[in-house]
Amino acid sequence: MTIFKSLLAGAAIGLAISTSPMAIAATPDNVLVVAMRIDDITTLDPAESFEFAGGDVSRNVYMKLVNFDPTDLDAGYKPEIAESWTVSDDGTTITFKIKEGLSFHSGNPVTAEDVEFSLQRAVLLNKTPSFILTQFGFDADNVAETIKAEGDTVTLTTDQPYATSFVLNCLTATIGGIVDKKTALTHEVDGDMGNEWLKTNSAGSGAYSVQAWNPSDSVVMTANPDYYRGTPAMTRVIIKHVQESASQRLQLERGDIDVARNLNPEDVAGISSVEGVKIVDELKGRLMYLSLNQQHPVLSKPKVREAFKYLIDYEGMTQSFLKGQYTVHQNFLPQTYLGASSENPFALNLEKAKALLEEAGVDGLELTVGVREAQERLEIAQSFQNNAAAAGIKINLTVGTGKQILGQYRARELDVYLGAWGPDYPDPHTNAGTFAFNPDNSKEANATGLLAWRNGWDTAGLTEKTAAAVIENDRAVRAKLYDDIQAEFRESSPFIVMAQQIEQNAMNEKVTNFSGGQAITSASYWQVTK
Repeated sequence: MTIFKSLLAGAAIGLAISTSPMAIAATPDNVLVVAMRIDDITTLDPAESFEFAGGDVSRNVYMKLVNFDPTDLDAGYKPEIAESWTVSDDGTTITFKIKEGLSFHSGNPVTAEDVEFSLQRAVLLNKTPSFILTQFGFDADNVAETIKAEGDTVTLTTDQPYATSFVLNCLTATIGGIVDKKTALTHEVDGDMGNEWLKTNSAGSGAYSVQAWNPSDSVVMTANPDYYRGTPAMTRVIIKHVQESASQRLQLERGDIDVARNLNPEDVAGISSVEGVKIVDELKGRLMYLSLNQQHPVLSKPKVREAFKYLIDYEGMTQSFLKGQYTVHQNFLPQTYLGASSENPFALNLEKAKALLEEAGVDGLELTVGVREAQERLEIAQSFQNNAAAAGIKINLTVGTGKQILGQYRARELDVYLGAWGPDYPDPHTNAGTFAFNPDNSKEANATGLLAWRNGWDTAGLTEKTAAAVIENDRAVRAKLYDDIQAEFRESSPFIVMAQQIEQNAMNEKVTNFSGGQAITSASYWQVTK
């Protein structure tokens, strides 16, 4: 018996399975079963987790100082473990007052000491997402003084005054999850602060605790009856790894699952007419883009960069093979982010592209484009390949795994890269600080985390403007700064942002209040009812 079957059986209610594809059956009333791709999960430790599916689990298990309310995502972050906060006159210290009466799944109270431990721990472990905190000047040498608990308060002292909204937005990321210090240290091995144990277990205070995780198979979470918002209606959440869209669709039609999260446009269209199924669209933060290597003697010419922006069939793609799952978007900030722009000035125009290439002195060009082996990316690449050929450019596609292609991109080895980018935290700096920021373009800098560096692009002054925007505390002024940066970026950068993702979740019509997190956060299961 698989872990999924045995745990579902443990709910003491069997599934009603329909043999007809025209009607939806039912999972247990108090169990939510979700099918999605979760093979990217490598750890459940909030100080280490940095994958999309892992973020969904963490959001439901770990509370944070501030967080997003799924019923009002547009309102931005709100207090969660923190009751309130104040900012020092010089803008470098934020003091959080911790709520009373909160408890971890273990029964231990949530204290300022737990907050101190969790944030210090994230810095000291120095795992992949640690940059979200260390960008404020926190490091192993100073963290004992810069993140400090006293009584029922915790102070964070940054290396310079940043926009308060920037700091708070970063604390809503997965790495901001507050861990039960006593439980973590009970399982400490060789000074790892419980990291090895927390890879496969949980020690949070959120709506759910992790009952079991079987990599590339399933995650099972059990409701926390003492959750401060109230006991969740779904006493158990089971997330199944189902790789293929067709398999997710079939399982939804049979009633084996409640929600299918990775259907392709064809399966969405096919299942939308099935009785008992509804499709819920959510605009996500993921962007599809092309990037042109600025170390290439031809691609570094401004007229060539401009020409390539007219070789993309933005509308044609989003109205055909990307229909319903992407919308045209030509800016590095996703819609719904502070400072996001709705300006989309480019369209497929072969004659204009040819004229620009001629002005640049380009007569025949052969390039290699790296693309991950994923259906929608390959289709985008083939569309671009055809348009480029019509303009006299031969495109050779190098197709590989994500790891292979990203390795080449990060090493500046590709002429052109076609890929996707998703925000790391819900603040405009998350994308501005990688697309338009590159303080040291030298090979020695090896700043592979910066997309501008990967492209060998010195940003033509946008680095300084991005640095100014991240410390601006006036919200309206800050939004205008990002709008201005994006206007320059659209015209001069070697990036061609093409589209923003729309997640189409198919689900049993009885499922209500399911939120995938939209563009700024992850899924919330505690509000779901059936």
